[in-house]
Amino acid sequence: MTQPPGEKEDLYVVEQGGTIQRLGPDGSAETFLDISDEVTAGGEQGLLSVAFAPDYERSGLLYVYFTDLEENQRVVEYRAEGDAVDESSRRDVLAMDDIYPNHNGGLVLFGPDDLLYIGTGDVGGANDPERNALDTSSLLGKLLRIDPRADGGRPYSIPADNPFADDPEAAPEVYSYGLRNPWRFSFDRETGALSIGDVGQDELEEVDLVAEGDGAGASFGWSAFEGDAAFNDDQSSPDAIGPVLVASHEDGNCSITGGLVVRDRDLESLYGRYLWGDFCVGELRSFTAEPGTTASDDRPLGLDVSQLSSFGTDNAGNVYAVSLDGPVYRLDPSA
Repeated sequence: MTQPPGEKEDLYVVEQGGTIQRLGPDGSAETFLDISDEVTAGGEQGLLSVAFAPDYERSGLLYVYFTDLEENQRVVEYRAEGDAVDESSRRDVLAMDDIYPNHNGGLVLFGPDDLLYIGTGDVGGANDPERNALDTSSLLGKLLRIDPRADGGRPYSIPADNPFADDPEAAPEVYSYGLRNPWRFSFDRETGALSIGDVGQDELEEVDLVAEGDGAGASFGWSAFEGDAAFNDDQSSPDAIGPVLVASHEDGNCSITGGLVVRDRDLESLYGRYLWGDFCVGELRSFTAEPGTTASDDRPLGLDVSQLSSFGTDNAGNVYAVSLDGPVYRLDPSA
């Protein structure tokens, strides 16, 4: 769930099957984009996110991340005209081959620097089978950072200050690495801090949280580590940044749904806290968002969302939780 820059009323909700719905303040819903005939959907695959360009009011540009009919991952640019997307405006920006149906990443998000960040999974399977996550020459198991606008004959350009822009042995798109499946990540709209909900494997889910800019060139440890525990013996990442929160599968967790720092002043008890949940548990929880500091006050809100799949905000800072059961919920202060 998101809202384009400058928009004050309509919300936009991505549906896994390949559509984006525009929701009006009167409860109406209209299809904004339908690429269902191009999308493989089900499990962890599908149309997984949309990001509206910072200059959307002028350019009409938006970017979607989806699993194509060959089950590979794509980032594609479209241009909206009026109340719908002109599907003939499609332009491929980035394609990533995939060999498993899971760990597809899935989020495209413009950061505070107006550049596009792309979360990618490690390729899927189990145990990081291709050892992609710590390999900076691979686009998989990463946060990527690009300028998605076409640059001459190239579909996008590399920001000059990307951490590996001048490293001939690395992929210049890589911003952060050592991730298993960063299904959802976010930037604190007040401080610019980067938070990542990285889905774990056998035992541990994790939240990573670093101050603005500290994610550049950072390793978050997978698959040398799962959460804060050693994992693959043949992998090492001595400078890995440890998680600020680890959630155990012993407590019923199975797949973390990150997560964002709440900046809605109406949600006084949550302001400045990181909101998160788990797909299997559904219980909304929060802790004080302090980059690099282990969370010591994680606590439940007393709210549950079945099949919690995502969080979102609108331009006013209102916070929403999205369920694969169908509903989109807005968090409001209690009476």
